[in-house]
Formats: sequence, structure tokens, C-alpha cells
Amino acid sequence: MNQLLEFGLGDKLKVKGKINAVGVVGCGSVGQAITLLVARYGMDVVFVDITDERIKEIFVDLEAQLDDEINHWGMTSSEKRLVLSRIKGTANFNDLAVCDIVIEAISSRKKGTLVESRQEVFSKIEAVVREDAIISSNISTLMISDLATVLKNPGRAIGMHFVEPVDKTSIVEVVLGVKSSDEANEKVMRFCQMIGKKGIQVNESPGNISTRMMIPIINEACEILMEGVASVQDIDLTMRETFGHNVGPFEMADKIGLDKILKYMENLYAEYGENKYKASPVIKRLVRANYLGRSVGRGFYNYENAKPISNTITCAIIK
Repeated sequence: MNQLLEFGLGDKLKVKGKINAVGVVGCGSVGQAITLLVARYGMDVVFVDITDERIKEIFVDLEAQLDDEINHWGMTSSEKRLVLSRIKGTANFNDLAVCDIVIEAISSRKKGTLVESRQEVFSKIEAVVREDAIISSNISTLMISDLATVLKNPGRAIGMHFVEPVDKTSIVEVVLGVKSSDEANEKVMRFCQMIGKKGIQVNESPGNISTRMMIPIINEACEILMEGVASVQDIDLTMRETFGHNVGPFEMADKIGLDKILKYMENLYAEYGENKYKASPVIKRLVRANYLGRSVGRGFYNYENAKPISNTITCAIIK
């Protein structure tokens, strides 16, 4: 082996920039979707969350999602075992040392973009990963350059916004920061191909493409609902059938979480000051009533086993 290294052959045996393992920090609904997506495509995944108890809960959620696919003939039991075998959960950031790409996907119900919390996560990631590892964030309304300011090498930071629903949407918004390197960009674009997605190059701007387009649609749907023009179900049906959307605006809002939608609206309105981003009173009232969407079983729809069964909006909430 020493002779191989002497002639420089050892380096040739290594595949430059190969992506074998991916880290996910924060394994809520989006983090879980990313974890399953990457594991399905044959890469190892290390996800980090706050406690061992929470990690056990996450594995229960992951198994339930895979069981649902089995019930709909989307995979076999052996395929499920193979996917789960590629996933490791931990509360220790040191376990990210093996990862070629680490994606921050933390979520919180606090107001704002949580820049400081995300910067702290970035610092913890950089302290344990290799020098050539990419540090990313599933960003929607914040700037990757703001997060990268805490890094010794900000060029390794590049945003990846996985548009929901992650398992059905074919694109990932790849967000270039001011100092994002060409090498980081090339690696992330290749990673997108490896997980069956098309990377859409985006110069950083709060909301990227998808969130800035989605929020006005949800707001207008709420306006139509408040005017009594049509029901929640019929507005969703019209958007699906007329424009070919996978889900309608209310279904999308429930899936993402109305508290998160409200944060997007507040952040975009604070950034741009345009009324199209100003939060609808319907969204505000539902969040106050803790009607947060699919995660709590009620939002614009009532849910049973994560499936919408009826409309839950009452006149008292709309008015």
C-alpha cells in the first residue's frame, strides 16, 4: 500500500467528491422526508435530534410512513428494512463526522427565522465534519450568507430548499450565497441528481421561488373563502384540476403547518412590505385556535391517520 501511495495511486483509488453519507440536523416532518428520500436512494443517513427519547419517536414516525407505502403497494417489507438499515439517529453531533453533506432542518414555533439558532448549529457541524464536507440548510425565508458568517470556511455553505411535499416534488432549490464555492455548488447539484431531483439554481433572496409564489396563492385562497365564493374543498379541487397542482392551497398549508405558513408570511412581509405577503386573518385565527394542520389533526381539514376526512372551518373562525 505504501508503494501505491508513493506513486500517487492511492489518491486515484478514491472517488473525488463521492457522496456516501448525508447528515440531517432536526428531524421534524421535513427532516424525516429528507431522511427517507436519501436512504431510499442508497446513501447512509445520520440524523441528529435533541434527545434519545425524541429519536425513538422519530423512528416510529419513519416506520409508520414506510408501512403506509407498503399498504399502498409502494414498497415491500424487505425494502423497508433496507431503507431503515441505512438510517442512524443520534443526539451527538460527533456522529456527523462521516457525512459528506449535512443539512440543517430545524423547526420551531417561535417567531422569526431563528438565525442565531441555525448559526449555532452550523458551528457545531463545522467542528466535527471534514474540511471538504458541505454544510447546508433547508432555507425558505432566510439567507444562507447570514448563516455562513459563523463558519471558518463560508464557501462550503450552500442552501437547499426541499419543496413540499418532498416525496412528490421533483425539484430542490439550490441557493447560492455570496461566498458559496463552485465546488460546493457542483457537489450539491450532483447530490440532487443522486436523489432523483432537479437542482434549480437560485441566487439568495428571502422566499426563493417557491415560497414567494406559494404565499400569495394561499392568501388569495383565504380571501376567496372569506368572501364566501367557494368552500375549502372546492377551492383546492379547482387548483388541482385546473393548474395540475399535486395539492390545493389549503391542503398544502395544512401539510406544511399553519404556524410555519404564518412565519413565512410574517418574514416575507417584514422583508418586502407588500400586502400579498401579509398574513390572512384566517391563518392567524386558526393558529390562535391551535388548528395547525395535519400535525395536530386539524387545520383547514380534520385528519384521521394523516388523511383529510372533512372540512373543519367554522363560521366563527372565518368571520
